Amino acid sequence: MLTDLGARKIIIKIVYFGCAMSGKTTSLKFIFEKFGRRDALQSIETQAGRTLFFDWGSIFFQKGQWKFQIDLWSATGQDFYAETRPTVLTGVDGIVFVADSQKHLMDDNKASWNELSLILGNNKKELPIVISLNKRDAPNAISVNEFKNSLGLKNSIILFETIATQGFNVLETFKALIKCIFNQ
Repeated sequence: MLTDLGARKIIIKIVYFGCAMSGKTTSLKFIFEKFGRRDALQSIETQAGRTLFFDWGSIFFQKGQWKFQIDLWSATGQDFYAETRPTVLTGVDGIVFVADSQKHLMDDNKASWNELSLILGNNKKELPIVISLNKRDAPNAISVNEFKNSLGLKNSIILFETIATQGFNVLETFKALIKCIFNQ
């Protein structure tokens, strides 16, 4: 978190992290649309529309005399570009871990969670992380308890069941992470 007392400005960085095609970009697109900043989200994509390196954009708020800049990033989920993920996580203040609810993708979710743990090391314990268990409308969606057990998550972790394509609980997940960051 960067704080400029003279300008009364706070800048925070949030990264959406998870396996390929879990809904990270779709979640960000919904958030930027909700805040009237659809054109502010920059994406580097393949010709097939998949995130190549990352998505990035800023949302601005003002509360009283204080200005807030929230920089939102997504890390690519494709393994081919795995080397970019540690760079995207540099200076992060909070993470939304976007998991895919489809049972057949649990190994991908686990691998992504384990990679995140490895990259963050001891910082993971101090860093606010909120889970977005996405694609809850999938016919073969895993139960929340089965998901938590599979990743070895504590019951105290904040988890939202989401459907990014409909915006269901996407904003709530974002707001919960913001609260965690500022309550820290």
